[in-house]
Amino acid sequence: MNYDYPRTFSAAGTAGSRSHYLWLLLLLVVIFGTYSCAPSSQMETPPAGDYSSDIKPLSEADPPSPDPRVGLEAGLFDAGEAIWNLEMLSQTPPPEDFIGVTNSDLAFKDNYAIQGNYNGFMVWDISDPASPDLVVDFLCPASQSDVSVYGDLLFVSGEGFGGRLDCGTEGVDKTVSEERLRGIRIFDISDIENPEYVSNVQTCRGSHTHSVLDDPKDEENVYVYVSGSAPVRPEEELPGCSSAMPDEDPNTALFRIEVIKVPLDHPEQAAIVNSPRIFDDLDAPPTHGLSPEDLAEIKQAEEEGAFVVEFAGQPRILPSGMIQTMLNEIVRARGGSGEPTAADSAALREKLPEIMEARYADRDEDETEERGPNQCHDITLYPEIGLAGGACEGYGLLLDIEDPENPMRVDAVADSNFAYWHSATFNNEGDKVLFTDEWGGGAQPKCRENDPKEWGANAIFTISDNNEMEFKSYFKMPAPQTEQENCVAHNGSLIPVPDRDIMVQSWYQGGISVFDWTDPENPVEIAYHDRGPVDSTRMQMGGSWSVYWYNGAIVNSEIARGLDIFELKPSPYLTENEIAAANTVRFEQLNPQGQPKYDWPATFALAKAYLDQLERGEGLPIERIIATREGLSEAESASGAEQRELLADLADEVQNRSGNASQQDKIQKLVSTLRELAAS
Repeated sequence: MNYDYPRTFSAAGTAGSRSHYLWLLLLLVVIFGTYSCAPSSQMETPPAGDYSSDIKPLSEADPPSPDPRVGLEAGLFDAGEAIWNLEMLSQTPPPEDFIGVTNSDLAFKDNYAIQGNYNGFMVWDISDPASPDLVVDFLCPASQSDVSVYGDLLFVSGEGFGGRLDCGTEGVDKTVSEERLRGIRIFDISDIENPEYVSNVQTCRGSHTHSVLDDPKDEENVYVYVSGSAPVRPEEELPGCSSAMPDEDPNTALFRIEVIKVPLDHPEQAAIVNSPRIFDDLDAPPTHGLSPEDLAEIKQAEEEGAFVVEFAGQPRILPSGMIQTMLNEIVRARGGSGEPTAADSAALREKLPEIMEARYADRDEDETEERGPNQCHDITLYPEIGLAGGACEGYGLLLDIEDPENPMRVDAVADSNFAYWHSATFNNEGDKVLFTDEWGGGAQPKCRENDPKEWGANAIFTISDNNEMEFKSYFKMPAPQTEQENCVAHNGSLIPVPDRDIMVQSWYQGGISVFDWTDPENPVEIAYHDRGPVDSTRMQMGGSWSVYWYNGAIVNSEIARGLDIFELKPSPYLTENEIAAANTVRFEQLNPQGQPKYDWPATFALAKAYLDQLERGEGLPIERIIATREGLSEAESASGAEQRELLADLADEVQNRSGNASQQDKIQKLVSTLRELAAS
């Protein structure tokens, strides 16, 4: 076989020696004769150094074994760690007022990462990702304090009952109060070191999460979609709030989301402009029961004397605090004092079903169980394709958002393996969507060895041309976690590797996972980081709340430990060229729930990335890949007219050579990149 690259030979000896010359000539004949007669299986392997022998197809992914994430030592700031195909650049603990308080979501502006916290928010300068600098720690309590940015505006969610309009730390102890904040706070961050509280928009159920929609057709306003999951506040506190069922009150605050319109020149005039009822006509979704691990835990708890009741169709272990309150009531009812006795405990066990029935009899469970969801947890907006993915309790919704004030449901999917649809991520082309399942609510260990891999996982769907979703597969972080680690699927984002769907995702105390879902039926993990439990003796909240790619960095909001920053390391499954091409994508701001479309500038890194992918997918003969790499290297070393001519010739050569039919689209992307470089 003849390879399209130069060969060089060298020989030691005396150049003037005729016998040596004849010996060398004979040796060359033998060598070339060997090549010309070699069987095809030998000829397919080019000389070392001329191609990327480390590139492997994902089907050959070979993670470390045994998995080093299993058995890590516990600790808050000194836990054991496992890492694969990532490099940890920095680990930064939270400032004093935020230690021991839950860190939540992230947003990005310029060189800043804005991190929510149940006590407010922090602004980190990540210009040097190896040494983040705390710029602002703004004390303003309200759960969850999820954050988003647009221009010089910062939006912060508030849902808990203790949030105050004045950002005070003393909370609110009244059932009805004019001081309570439940909704969206708006800050001016034009001077990011001195955020100014501009306004707020109150909502009936508060804001658990929110998403900012930048409508390409509207330069004067942005829109905030609000998802509230808390109980409806009293009408005495916020007029117009009703918790009645739709049959009783068509204006009920249930079964709807809120759309806030924010005038960019006058954000203080922000107000709710619509409350779309995107859940109409949805039936109750199918559900699953308890996992083998849960059933074993309940059985053990019963044997150890715990109080277990049937609630919502499933056995539940009642919290010790609730049991203590009930026992104290029994003591008072018999006119006693002091600690409850064994007889009091026996009496409580006998009366417990009656107590629970009386306490929750007015829930109208029959009526609510016949209906679909009455809220969304999270909505991911993708304005470039005019769609949004709504993760809404028991359903995954696809929404048309061409009219920002009036989103309309175009499809809905349910799955008995999903307990709580939590968040959504589209692929860049918008023909796939991934939903996460926050089984257990995020505060429970749901990645134990015997927990089903389809529960607390991701579900991947394709989207047809007429906006119908079709299920393809599940993906769950594969390393089993302990009883002391809250673990389930949570927030993540795409990494802009060209022509691949690669995502980094948080799994609470399951750590972070990077996986490829380009083939929606065969997602594959290609990198990870994990720590041991926060506490080795009991379940204590910690782990990754959200992790996102931003301008080359992977930034992780760690619930208990602060802020982590990583970068990708080259591997057989993600090459240096692919990482370099991803890092050419730059943003001035990023809200992962307002998903941007990735566009790659024509660079040599992009061309090399496509070549690496063609090698991985056997899209071109290896000799053509080698020759193209050499041509690229030669062109990159040239300049001006010579460089343009070399690139144009190289594009023609690739265009005119046949390749794998399934890889023609990628070949054309390589050709287009070469032509763009030649024209620049």
